[in-house]
Amino acid sequence: MAEIATLARPYAEAVFKQADATGKLDEWSGALGALAAAVSTPEFQQVLGDPRVGEDKLVELLDAAATGSIAGEVRNFIRLLVENKRLELVPQIRTLYEALKHEHEGVVDARIVSAFPLDDAQLRALVADLEDHFKLKVNPHVSVDESLIGGATIQVGDAVIDASVRGKLAAMAAELARI
Repeated sequence: MAEIATLARPYAEAVFKQADATGKLDEWSGALGALAAAVSTPEFQQVLGDPRVGEDKLVELLDAAATGSIAGEVRNFIRLLVENKRLELVPQIRTLYEALKHEHEGVVDARIVSAFPLDDAQLRALVADLEDHFKLKVNPHVSVDESLIGGATIQVGDAVIDASVRGKLAAMAAELARI
């Protein structure tokens, strides 16, 4: 995985730099999402592995994802990836691009795992608390894990907040084992 990220990073940084310079961060975000989805399909994976399919055909197939005001720029990007035989990096390029975009915009992703489903008011309050704590805009990704028994775990970057009953019981057990 580290090798893929290492190969994808320069492409993501170049796209981000271009998108930022032209004020088209959201357009590139959408285009990279569409390209990543297209490249990830089993049908495209078959085409990608077929030596009879030339570079021009690969560019043509992905060109449909290049829409809107940046269609020409996306087409050039596709051509660059095809010529360098790096199309398989598109999903990772997108991931790295989104991380750069979020960092630029002062946004962090928060992975929230709750023991029970959160209603809108609870989620808004939790996000507001997290934004106050981290002094950044928080983009929540919520899931439910009933094995937590109660409470939630929250991961923002490298920071982990374990406010679950399961986590508290495990901490108590570890403390008792030390005695």
